[in-house]
Amino acid sequence: MDLLQSYADDMDDDQHLQEPLRNPSSTASDHSSPDSSPIRISLPAKSAAPKVDDTALALTVAAANRALTKPLDPTQRVVAYNPTYDQLWSPIYGPAHPYAKDGLAQGMRNHKLGFVENAAIEPFVFDEQYNTFHKFGYAADPSASEGNNYVGDLDKLKETDGISVYNIPQHEQKKRKIEKKKEREEDGEDGGDVVDGTEVENPASETWLLKNRKSPWAGKKEGLQGDLTEDQKKYADEYAKKKEEEKSGNREKGEVVADKSTFHGKEEKDYQGRSWIAPPKDAKASNDHCYIPKRLVHTWSGHTKGVSAIRFFPKHGHLILSAGMDTKVKIWDVFNSGKCMRTYMGHSKAVRDIWFCNDGTKFFTAGYDKNIKYWDTETGQVISAFSTGKVPYVVRLNPDEDKQNVLLAGMSDKKIVQWDMNTGQITQEYDQHLGAVNTITFVDNNRRFVTSSDDKSLRVWEFGIPVVIKYICEPHMHSMPSISLHPNTNWLAAQSLDNQILIYSTRERFQLNKKKRFAGHVAAGYACQVNFSPDGRFVMSGDGEGKCWFWDWKSCKVFRTLKCHEGVCIGCEWHPLEQSKVATCGWDGLIKYWLRDQPATTCLPGPSKTQGQVHISILDLVKLQRKYIREL
Repeated sequence: MDLLQSYADDMDDDQHLQEPLRNPSSTASDHSSPDSSPIRISLPAKSAAPKVDDTALALTVAAANRALTKPLDPTQRVVAYNPTYDQLWSPIYGPAHPYAKDGLAQGMRNHKLGFVENAAIEPFVFDEQYNTFHKFGYAADPSASEGNNYVGDLDKLKETDGISVYNIPQHEQKKRKIEKKKEREEDGEDGGDVVDGTEVENPASETWLLKNRKSPWAGKKEGLQGDLTEDQKKYADEYAKKKEEEKSGNREKGEVVADKSTFHGKEEKDYQGRSWIAPPKDAKASNDHCYIPKRLVHTWSGHTKGVSAIRFFPKHGHLILSAGMDTKVKIWDVFNSGKCMRTYMGHSKAVRDIWFCNDGTKFFTAGYDKNIKYWDTETGQVISAFSTGKVPYVVRLNPDEDKQNVLLAGMSDKKIVQWDMNTGQITQEYDQHLGAVNTITFVDNNRRFVTSSDDKSLRVWEFGIPVVIKYICEPHMHSMPSISLHPNTNWLAAQSLDNQILIYSTRERFQLNKKKRFAGHVAAGYACQVNFSPDGRFVMSGDGEGKCWFWDWKSCKVFRTLKCHEGVCIGCEWHPLEQSKVATCGWDGLIKYWLRDQPATTCLPGPSKTQGQVHISILDLVKLQRKYIREL
């Protein structure tokens, strides 16, 4: 019992000695007592050993890891690691197998080319040693554990002090490049073209790069290019000329073409002195009700290429103007002879758009030669020309009678440019679109206009103010290359490139009318024109298959389709006075005139000359004759 008691006392003493060590805070706070131990200060550890390049170590560790998966060699006496079960029972690694070309038994294969070992080497370490070996001729040996752990050119190793391609300082690399460049220049001047055979065969050497100029790795080190071909010289001259024009500020001019015009009629004035463009006095609307045409009555052929647009003479329609892709604009007679009256030649490329002024005595043409020209319809002379150096896609005049000198053009550089034709100066630019401008349509008593663009949006502008007042862009919208205004001016019909015609309101909100949608035609990819009948009862449009489609405005149902052209039917216009006649144009170079057969009528003299004539149908005339015979 005394022994146990003494052992317990010794344990209590040990616990009292260990308490200050377990609670250093109490020791620090009670350091004034004589029994407390001194304060312990922890200092950061520093290593006096120099830094060691661990590249070889990483390769050695990788080799050790690789050995774990390598089959055992039966000839070795000692195994320095614990092999796995699969390694012990793998086929013998011995002489060439009779059925294997490379000497490996079939059981030793894990790849069609032999045995592939897994190596746990970082990609950076591998690339460093690979490039170093190709550059200097030596690299670290991953299988060597001690002593000489490098393979290759050991003399070069001592000369370069064992540096790798990634250890060369940048300034040293630049210095070496300059020295090598000077050496090559000196060799070229001395005429000494002595080239080492090893450098020629080494793909990493610059000698090999210079010799193999067609290599994709040659880069700027290719030799001087040979003589240019004639096409290359021609292109280089045109490019240099274009650059000079841009520097000199002449880029705002389109291509200069001599303006010519040819009259094809018998005489420009009749016996009374009236011009050939004067409308007939008896040209009046015979009926307010429009009919869908059925049969072809006339074809105008004169364009050698496709026709891009047609326009009837304003208010009367006795003439029709056509824009051709053969750079020519022609005007045709509709009422009398049906022949071409005049040809206007002033563009060097295809004509994109045409537009009459309000009285029809003048018109505009816009061509792909970047020119807009203002023509006199009667004489064929160019009054003025406009250009910004970009292709005009659409030209329009302000419909107001007091603003017939204001021209608007939608350009390929995303701008709508406004000119004052009296001065020839640009007065305003509307620059908000993100793509080429395709259409300009005036609404709201010509105080505003709507534009569409290749950016798949509609923008509404206040005339004269380059700020968008309404922006319409939805994810489901497509580009709208043609827009037409309804005769009641309350609706816009927009040809959408997803094979449908959408209707927008022209009132304050410009909302999409979801109840009206006209579909069935195939217009995707073509700027087919959409139009209305003069009474607003029908909507019509061409399509990419050469058809002209007619829809009923109220029901939105297809009323009739006509096969008009071979190819694309790009334009269609309803006659402003004769409500049953429609003109179409296509890329086959033809303009066709369509008519609906109406009940035949005859004219009977009225009771007096002051009352004029009475129009009576043949059926009513037969009834009157029978009644007259009965009375007799």
